[in-house]
This record gives sequence, C-alpha cells and structure tokens, in this order.
Amino acid sequence: MTSTTDGAAGFLTALRAPDAGPGAGPASGAGPAALVGLWPVATALHAALPAGVRDGWALRLYALLRERYGEGTVTDLSAVHDWHRHTVLPLVAETVPGAEAVPFSPLARLHTGAAAGRPAAPDAWRTALHPVLLHLHAAAYDRTAAYAEGHAGARDHALSQGRSPAEADAYGHEYAELACTANARAFAEAHALALSDALALAYAADDPGAYAGTFPGSHVRAVVRAGVQAGPRAPAAGNPAARLSEGFLTALAGARPLRSR
Repeated sequence: MTSTTDGAAGFLTALRAPDAGPGAGPASGAGPAALVGLWPVATALHAALPAGVRDGWALRLYALLRERYGEGTVTDLSAVHDWHRHTVLPLVAETVPGAEAVPFSPLARLHTGAAAGRPAAPDAWRTALHPVLLHLHAAAYDRTAAYAEGHAGARDHALSQGRSPAEADAYGHEYAELACTANARAFAEAHALALSDALALAYAADDPGAYAGTFPGSHVRAVVRAGVQAGPRAPAAGNPAARLSEGFLTALAGARPLRSR
C-alpha cells in the first residue's frame, strides 16, 4: 500500500511539472510506465481540467494504468485511435458552422481501422488528416485577442496621422478584420501542413514514440480552445477538457491487450 501511495504521489508530481515530458513522468519511476509515449497527452489533459478536479482525474488514470498495464508500456496507438474516433473527432465536428463542410468520415474510418490493428499507409493518413487539421486550427485561433490587438494598433496609428476618432475607429475595425482573416488562414495552413505529415508517419508506423514527437499536448490544447470558442454553435462542447479527459480514460481501458514487439 505504501508503494502504491508513493507511486501515486510521484505520478501527480510529474503531471504538475510545468515542463513535464516523457522523461519526467512514468519512465523516471513516477508510477506505471505505460504512458511513456502518451505522456504529453496526459500532462496536457491534466493541465486543461479545472483545478478542483484535475488531481482526482489523475489518480483515476494512475489506478487504471496500474490495473491495465502494470509496469508495462503501451506498445501501439490503439488507445489513441479509439480516443480520436470516439471523443476528439466528434468534439471537433461540433465546432463546425452549419454551412461549412469538413470531411470527418475518411479520418474516422482510418482511426477505426487502426484501432483494430490495421493502420493505413502514410498517404491515406495525410489526405484524411489535412482538412480536419485545417478546420481545427482555424477554429482554435484566438481571433478575439488578435482582433482587439489589431484594432487598437491600427486605430492608434490612424489617430497619430490626424484622423478623427470616428475615422480611426473605422480604420481599426477594417484593418483588424482583414488581418485576422489572413492570419487565421496562415496559422491553420501552417499547422495542418506540418502536422498532417508528422501524424501520418506516426500513425502508419503505429509508433507511440513518434506520436509523442508530434506535440500531441498542443493538439489537446487546440481542441479545447476550439470547443470553448465555438460558443452557441457547439452547446455540447461546453466542457471540452472534461470530455477529452474522460474519453482518454475510456480509450485506455478498452485498448487492445499488451503485446510484445
């Protein structure tokens, strides 16, 4: 009992570390070793949850890992694919405005096959991932803050050039709208291009280590931001961090048994 208690305490300490990474977590002795490849997901989910519930979730994760994996490791990405298919993709789909079409079905089918042990080739993953990632990162872009900053800067510039307050304000809004639209598009395109290639290679190889190198913690934060910013368009996504965290536990609990490579 003492070792379990000490292990849980170490697990929580590692999750709370601001710079936690694969080497700072279970691999260094802070509890079960199962999450070595998925540690960035766990740390991001823990940080995204409200302070009053995050450690309780972490202890449930710790208990699940001890029961399901012991001191072994996750040797494939079946849990990740199950999590994306049943939790991440439905949440992201809720952030799509009614008139916009985003092809989620091809990516959902690939995740379903990969969860069952049939990962597709890299080109198939790239084709399916890119449009979904393009939408996700456009939805996650902090347009409100960028608009306010652009408006204030352009307005102040116009005032310094002798424009009236009303003219300067109008100019600020026009500039902010144009800048935000262009910047959001560039932000989304850059992320979609880079991540679709990196994720395609990790998924095709069924490699948790390669997946950890695609910055999955940043992906978690993007999904949370997209859900929060969707507002009334996505009433069910009102608590995206909780949905992602619960779905992650469910996916780990139902993942295929450990196998040796």
